[in-house]
Amino acid sequence: QVQLVESGGGSVQPGGSLRLSCAASGFTVSTYAMSWYRQAPGREREFVARISRPGGWINYADPMKGRFIIFRDNAKNTVYLQMNSLKPEDTGVYYCNAQYGSGPSYWGQGTQVTVSS
Repeated sequence: QVQLVESGGGSVQPGGSLRLSCAASGFTVSTYAMSWYRQAPGREREFVARISRPGGWINYADPMKGRFIIFRDNAKNTVYLQMNSLKPEDTGVYYCNAQYGSGPSYWGQGTQVTVSS
């Protein structure tokens, strides 16, 4: 059974950093495209970052470029999102997603990130 469990969210002041984790079970993260999305209050879920299957190709949404880093630890079967220089507009629930080609898409339960002074 595929399961994704996010953690690492919390409250931080503008300019601060957080590292989110997405622990996977039931599959191997290195064989899936792994992504992070976020949803702010009253807004649709939006793409944040993705790391592809074994090739490791990475892309980010424009607002996150230069501030966020997505990476995976295959030994821990976990994907991370390092978030630096956080801004109030980064506030939202962050979700981990796993996608295998055109197959099913799996989501975690989300972790709350709040950036406020």
